[in-house]
Amino acid sequence: MNVIVVGLGRMGSGLAKKLDRQGYSVTAIDQDPEKFDALGSDFTGEKIVGVGFDRGVLEKARVDRASAVIACTASDEANIVVAHVARSTYRVPRVIARLYDIEKAETYRRLGIQTISTTDWGIRRACELLTYHELDTVTEIGSGDVQLVRADIPSLLEGHPVRDLTVVGEIQVTAVSRNNETFVPTLGTLFEHGDVIYAAVASSSAAKFSYMLGDNR
Repeated sequence: MNVIVVGLGRMGSGLAKKLDRQGYSVTAIDQDPEKFDALGSDFTGEKIVGVGFDRGVLEKARVDRASAVIACTASDEANIVVAHVARSTYRVPRVIARLYDIEKAETYRRLGIQTISTTDWGIRRACELLTYHELDTVTEIGSGDVQLVRADIPSLLEGHPVRDLTVVGEIQVTAVSRNNETFVPTLGTLFEHGDVIYAAVASSSAAKFSYMLGDNR
């Protein structure tokens, strides 16, 4: 998974180091070159000096290939701009922003942006959001009996056809986002690494769908 971390304060540097140690491909961005010292000599990811919401900087970080962008600068305003650009312009599947003012949480949520807060908890929570294949409900249809949900394809389903994630009358994959393009799949479409799917799921089958994605908790 390719992850871009914008802002290398205590949270950003801690998160970048942790993700790097866990084997993620990490690109760290900060406008202050001295901030990169906090990453230490063991950091194997890429370092880019620049403003995180600058499109040229994001494109240098290959945002078009990113699986996730985490904005954790010291400014809520900068974080929401970074997150919004990543989500709306580059269609990054997972976008997370650090939030200082909790009253802004609803604004982030409407934009499809997940939020984290205090440093130690925020690092743990960001890692959870990157690794947990949760059912991210996009909308409920009708009285709520059917949900349109978004989920990442786990490695265990890579190379498998859509029919393996289909249950007639309960679960139907309606769209697949891949490499910044979204299309309607056939039952024979094979899932690939980095795919994000949208599925119509009967509310009563949400646990089954989660299990099929590999969440055995």
